[in-house]
Amino acid sequence: MTGWTSAVSAGRPGRARAADGGAGRTGRRGRAGLRTAPVALRRSIACTVLGALLVAVAVVALGSGPVALSPSRVLEIIGHGLGWGSAEVTSAESAVIWHVRMPRIVIAALVGAALATSGVVMQGVFRNPLAEPGVIGVSAGASVGAVTALYFGLTAISRWLLPGLAFLGAMIAVTLVFAVSQLARRQVTATLLLVGIAVNAFLGSIISIMLATATTEEDLRSITFWLQGGLDARTWDHVGLVLVPILAVCGLLMVFGRDLNVMVLGDDQGRATGVDVARSRIVMMVLAACVTGIAVSVTGTISFVGMVVPHALRLVLGPDHRVLLPASALGGAAFLVLADLVARAAFDPVSLQVGVVTSIIGAPVLLLFVIRNRRTVL
Repeated sequence: MTGWTSAVSAGRPGRARAADGGAGRTGRRGRAGLRTAPVALRRSIACTVLGALLVAVAVVALGSGPVALSPSRVLEIIGHGLGWGSAEVTSAESAVIWHVRMPRIVIAALVGAALATSGVVMQGVFRNPLAEPGVIGVSAGASVGAVTALYFGLTAISRWLLPGLAFLGAMIAVTLVFAVSQLARRQVTATLLLVGIAVNAFLGSIISIMLATATTEEDLRSITFWLQGGLDARTWDHVGLVLVPILAVCGLLMVFGRDLNVMVLGDDQGRATGVDVARSRIVMMVLAACVTGIAVSVTGTISFVGMVVPHALRLVLGPDHRVLLPASALGGAAFLVLADLVARAAFDPVSLQVGVVTSIIGAPVLLLFVIRNRRTVL
């Protein structure tokens, strides 16, 4: 049993050292730190801190740009828009906050929460803290759908065809992975992982063909920008498209914390505790695939959020998924809003794609995690 699995075993429900236990249990007094605190306390502290971080980063991001605004001024404008304040606000300031920056930041928060929550689920299902949402072809499928819309000029018919085809591509890719795994008469994680790798490679080759045969520079640029992941020109219409689905699916995934704790221990031990491991695995993977498909359909492929954020929080909060799921949602939201802020401000007046920034931040951080925790993450 790996160190990561052993840690989950130490914190799973029903055991003598369960994280739900009171602070006065035998042996508890000698253990210090957030990782060993009761589940309810860890969850409350984590959500409070990460929620405050999200709000702080969002306020700074709202004030950053060609029209710079102080955090206090941003709060005055928001209060005025909600009818809570008496401060004088110009129409230009109101338009910048409410119609240009706010939709972009809300999309960033929703997508970050979706990718990080999906990442927690994938890491639990595959029993590998370095797994990520694209492991079963979701991101590659969405990319093929979106690139198809751009390649054939379908966005001229309707701008909603791009996110629609991206989501459809994600679902087709996931269905293909499960179908091939079923043909092999096995849906264990190793089979799903191998099939996912093959499907990712196949879909990647399709994207390469379309990139190589793009007829105009504009098509090539549009495809490249989408594949890098970005939040440019996002409006309240995009928010309305993904708000309810992302919140609903993430909410459903939150109830699987105990099942994930048990699943990490292995299928046999999971069944011994009364959990239908096969059914829970399929349901969680389908939900994770759906929320990832919804997210990338409006932003493009954004790497490392679903891998780095859950793993970083696991090192701080411990392996209990009842804590990790809500914490990762808030942490992922804050991380992607911060990454978008860096993308807009670091090379002003040039704006980078947010997917480029997440890769720049995520790759070194991931390598650091692997080096420092090589005995437990590999």
